[in-house]
Amino acid sequence: MLVDFDFNLFYLVVAGFVAGFINTIAGGGSLITLPVLIFLGLPPSIANGTNRIGIFLQTFTGAVGYRTKGIKTFPFSIYCGISALLGSVIGAQIAIDIKGETFNRILAAVMIVVVLLIVFKPKVSIESLMERTTGKHLWISVIIFFFLGIYGGFLNAGIGIIVLLFLTYFNRMSLIKANATKVTIACIYTFAAIVMFVLNDKINWTYGIFLAIGNMIGAWISSRWAVKQGDKTVRIFLIVIVTAMAIRLWFFN
Repeated sequence: MLVDFDFNLFYLVVAGFVAGFINTIAGGGSLITLPVLIFLGLPPSIANGTNRIGIFLQTFTGAVGYRTKGIKTFPFSIYCGISALLGSVIGAQIAIDIKGETFNRILAAVMIVVVLLIVFKPKVSIESLMERTTGKHLWISVIIFFFLGIYGGFLNAGIGIIVLLFLTYFNRMSLIKANATKVTIACIYTFAAIVMFVLNDKINWTYGIFLAIGNMIGAWISSRWAVKQGDKTVRIFLIVIVTAMAIRLWFFN
């Protein structure tokens, strides 16, 4: 049992490393870590809760990092983050109550949808446009992020890609400000989701900590990997591995 347990921790560090690497360059790392936790034997609801530890630590680190570099998104990110937090409480409760097999099927379907978004995501070129983060655009964003928070609390997998698309097309943010806003909002609503999972005893702390260690190492290395081809390479890898995992979840629960 001890040998198997140690190997599981090794697998989690590796999975966390890959996810952290991918999240920093392309997004969608949870599409790998969440299925891995399920494949290692955790019930879907506990796998879902455990996965949030790495997400919170990575987004917190990212938010602080952007702020120290002078990338500030206050108060827009706070308003949207609070709205998403309220939604995440609802989403996390749904995730806690849902049947394991149903959750696996939903995760598999979401994984395929996100793969399609990765493949067909249009290019964004908004350098000449002004940001839209006040007035009606702020209020619309607050409402949208409430519903995104529900999804974030429920599953979270692939939400970063959706958030980036919304912030760049609707709010017309630059990619770097959109990323800074994304990690700040995700950090806020993930904290609320973790509280919900903790209160319902749905977190395996040992697995979560080792996953988070790999996640942070991968993020640290990828943030310093300045090869232009990296984004394309990681996206191809993500498409292949996520598609394979989705098939495994759908047909071999």
